[in-house]
Amino acid sequence: MSLLSVVLPSYNEEQNIANTAGVLAQVLKEAGIDYELIFVSDGSRDATYQEILKAAEKDPRVKGAEFSRNFGKEASIFAGLQLACGDAVVVMDCDLQHPPQVIPQMWKLWQEGYEVVEGIKTSRGRESLAHKLSAGLFYSVMSKLIKMDMNASSDYKLLDRKVVDVLTALPEKNTFFRALTFWAGFRTASVEYEVQERLYGVSKWSMWSLMKYAVSNVTSFSTLPLQLVTGMGIVSILFSLALGAQTLVKYLSGTAVEGFTTVILLVLIIGGFIMVSLGIIGHYIARIYEEVKGRPKFIISRVTDNVDGNATGSWGRR
Repeated sequence: MSLLSVVLPSYNEEQNIANTAGVLAQVLKEAGIDYELIFVSDGSRDATYQEILKAAEKDPRVKGAEFSRNFGKEASIFAGLQLACGDAVVVMDCDLQHPPQVIPQMWKLWQEGYEVVEGIKTSRGRESLAHKLSAGLFYSVMSKLIKMDMNASSDYKLLDRKVVDVLTALPEKNTFFRALTFWAGFRTASVEYEVQERLYGVSKWSMWSLMKYAVSNVTSFSTLPLQLVTGMGIVSILFSLALGAQTLVKYLSGTAVEGFTTVILLVLIIGGFIMVSLGIIGHYIARIYEEVKGRPKFIISRVTDNVDGNATGSWGRR
């Protein structure tokens, strides 16, 4: 019988662990799907891992791991993929904003031969206007930069074992899971879902963290910002040529005057272009530096007793 692994990145989700484990177990048992649940505590500062231990004691199909510190959601996803033993793997949020009732539809499509099943959002649920605008801007910019439609996509996906093996074998440290599944190809289908309301806790994504996430993912998956540096250089040259021609015409016509204001504006504009360009280049150099160091994506400090296989880092049980 085929096994389904469900990977659940968890950061300060102590209130959700027991409920999520119970709801998923009920949905998957009713659908007749053999499963394992893998919770990855991303250096949580609350009792998330203790709740995972309690859930594992109640249900041996619940497994857990804890990072030595906070490494981010991307690292949590890849740690879960590496620990998963299933023939297919579903990645979803621990707060159940990704509805578990969609998993049987994904499973059925996988049985029909699809190797990637994408969860497509039909609505974003209740969010503040500021968050909706920032999220909309983020996905629009990402779609243009990486040339993939990211507006309705999410981390809610089912992946065949061969896709999981491809992703976990990638040597890069700065990953963008949502885009990498598009990049990998394979036979793909999609299911639609509506984002559900959280029962417990609050979202961990602030405007600032979303901006950092956007910058990190853009530079890890696209070189277009580097091309923008060339564009800014061309604009600066054209502006300088136009201003130089104007100055020469005034000089030859005998109407030239002191150009102190013009010089100041020119210095400020060109200086601004230079600083932005250096910032973009510096960010890519930082990415190269991080990759060259060869440090692991994550370090697991401990796992539950029922976890088999290897993951990066050394750990002690429980």
